Amino acid sequence: MTLEADFLTTAADKLAENVARIETCLTELPPRCLWSRESENENAVGNLVLHLEGNVRQWILSGVGAGRDARDRASEFSARTGANASVLFARLQGTVGEAVNLIRALPHRRLAEEVSIQGYDTTVLSAIFHVVEHFSGHTYQIIQLTKRFTGKDLGFYRYLDKTGLKETSRRRGTLL
Repeated sequence: MTLEADFLTTAADKLAENVARIETCLTELPPRCLWSRESENENAVGNLVLHLEGNVRQWILSGVGAGRDARDRASEFSARTGANASVLFARLQGTVGEAVNLIRALPHRRLAEEVSIQGYDTTVLSAIFHVVEHFSGHTYQIIQLTKRFTGKDLGFYRYLDKTGLKETSRRRGTLL
């Protein structure tokens, strides 16, 4: 596999993994908590889901894929109520699904192509990297908020029992 193919596969896989984690969170999150925030300086889970959908649509589907950019970024954060979790997730899943398909099919030569997105001049590679990093950061915020509201272990790393973790670290030469 080429470096370019590995980058695109890893980026698409990470977005898909994070969408699955958000789905777990939205399934566990009590409905009253979806739009809840402790202060005006925080975002509710609902806001974060809106924001992720808008960011992926703008940066990948529009910026890389040349789709129409009709994002209203301010409304992603100003909403205090809105759709329920299943509606929000369906929108996010649809957008990310389109983005994953676009990333997987992207010709490698396009990675160095210059694009302008949200007022930033960047490359297609940098735009994809930005989206994956950004998506991951907000996914972990959603995970943390879900844990805070539910008190539950969401089970994302249960497969790493202590024996398996120690064996993996030993093979990699890392310390726990």
